Formats: sequence, C-alpha cells, structure tokens
Amino acid sequence: MATKSQFTDAMPLLQNLLATGTDVNDIPSPGGSYVALNIRGTTATVAIQSPIDQKKFLYTGILGKDLTTEDGYQAAKICALNVLKQVNRYVNEDDLVGLNHVDIMYQCTQEWDEGPLVANGASDIFLQVLGEKGVHTRSIAGVFRLPRQFCVAIVASFTVKDGAVLQK
Repeated sequence: MATKSQFTDAMPLLQNLLATGTDVNDIPSPGGSYVALNIRGTTATVAIQSPIDQKKFLYTGILGKDLTTEDGYQAAKICALNVLKQVNRYVNEDDLVGLNHVDIMYQCTQEWDEGPLVANGASDIFLQVLGEKGVHTRSIAGVFRLPRQFCVAIVASFTVKDGAVLQK
C-alpha cells in the first residue's frame, strides 16, 4: 500500500510522462459529443479513456476469456497514460493539485475475479508519474460491455487550484 511520504514530485509531469516512453502528442480524441477534460470550480474531470495507442484500439475482448489479467494490467496502464496526457494537454501544471479518484471499469467473464490486479496497472502509473500528487482513491467494477469492446476503461478526477482554466 502506498503512503504519501513514499513519493516526491522531483520532476515535472511532462518529464515524468516522457520517462515512461509514451508519445505525449498521441492524445486520443473524444468518441462523441463531449470534451476530453472539463474544469468546474476546483475539480478537473477526465472523460473515459481507453487503451488506445497511436490511434490503434488495443486490448479488446473479455478478461478471463480472450485476455489475461496481465493483458488487463497493461491495458489499464495505457488508459492511465491517456488520462495523464489529457491533463498534460489541458491543465497548467502549476494549477494541478493532485489526483482525487479513479473509476476503473473492466469487461470480464462471470468467473474472473482479478479486478484489483488489473486496476493496479493504472494506480501504478499514476503514482510513478505524479508522485505524491498521484495518491488516490479508486473504485473498480466489472461491466457487461465497454465501448469498442475495450477490456478496460478509466474516468478520473483531479483537484486544481481555484481559478484554473483549460489550456487551449
């Protein structure tokens, strides 16, 4: 279990994102009539993020049938990186207070019950990239269907400073 004292914020968000090897300019676009990130007051909410990389839909299928728990873990990492790329794109880093909560949904068979292990893929990335600002709560839920048959999807909320606005 992570504790706040284990982490530091030694490097900026962009530098930490680049250190993961992700392409920070490869930011998925919303798949409908909504925005990727919205700020209301001191809360920034990132809309659903899926395991999309270089415009390719990855990790489609059902955990426990088509995909393994490790596949789900990797898919959750990609989702988390996409959340962070949205934050990097739309929130001034000086305005970012930290990650609050993550909702992690996954498609699985009725018998498969390793959701916490899959969710750790996202949590591990948030802690790696954001340090202390990445300490968060989360909820996980198995669902019948996710868009495009993705095995995992994530929604996240962050605290931002009062007066923070979307970067254009």
